[in-house]
Amino acid sequence: MASITSISRAQPIHNKPQLGVLKKPQAHFLSMPISSFSPKKSRMVAIAATTAAEKGKKRYPGEAKGFVEEMRFVAMKLHTKDQAKEGEKEPQGQPVARWEPTVEGYLRFLVDSKLVYDTLERIVEKAAFPEYTEFKNTGLERSEGLARDLEWFKEQGHAIPEPSSPGINYAQYVEELSEKDPPAFLCHFYNTYFAHSAGGRMIGKKVAEKILNGKELEFYKWEGDLSQLLQNVRDKLNRVAENWSREEKDHCLEETEKSFKFSGEILRLVLS
Repeated sequence: MASITSISRAQPIHNKPQLGVLKKPQAHFLSMPISSFSPKKSRMVAIAATTAAEKGKKRYPGEAKGFVEEMRFVAMKLHTKDQAKEGEKEPQGQPVARWEPTVEGYLRFLVDSKLVYDTLERIVEKAAFPEYTEFKNTGLERSEGLARDLEWFKEQGHAIPEPSSPGINYAQYVEELSEKDPPAFLCHFYNTYFAHSAGGRMIGKKVAEKILNGKELEFYKWEGDLSQLLQNVRDKLNRVAENWSREEKDHCLEETEKSFKFSGEILRLVLS
């Protein structure tokens, strides 16, 4: 804003008006000595401004460690209290240790799971969006292992069922999502593979002890160091998410509950 000089008091009437050059108004702030702004004071001002900005910014749980940690935090909150120490949901039904699975129900679970993994792996191979190519050949793929497992059951004389509604519905959902909404699709990708590598392995072991004489299926085996394979995918997801807006990240996180709903319906087939 331009400075406005105040009008001086009126001179007495008997004095002749004196014309002269108006004094230049003093710009007090600009004319302060440079020494008034020492480097130390400048740093203090910068720190104060940064601190105020940080206080005004909403921090998301896990955000400092990368977006995958945000996804993990949201997923943990959807676990039941007996599944994870960070779980908030009350347990429903019997705990896994008390399950009474059947071979028929377990086969339904494996068939529907294979349909979902087939779909996820076809989507990243086709790569409708460039970021999907990051997730080709991660080492977490499960389709081939499940195919070998189903062949083994067939050799044991078991009839292999057709995919049922839980698997068909989930496969169709992620297929449609992948063509228009990468953040939401990658939420399902993350939760499907990472959940299987953790709680999924524990459930597989318990079921095998009850109905398969402890046999470990190919579904629960990975080539190489699983922890490193998982870390590689975390790194890729974090890199992709760096290009997302906060709104896109929030949208991805909001999809977690749907992922749990679909996968839970498939898991319950074990007891059918």
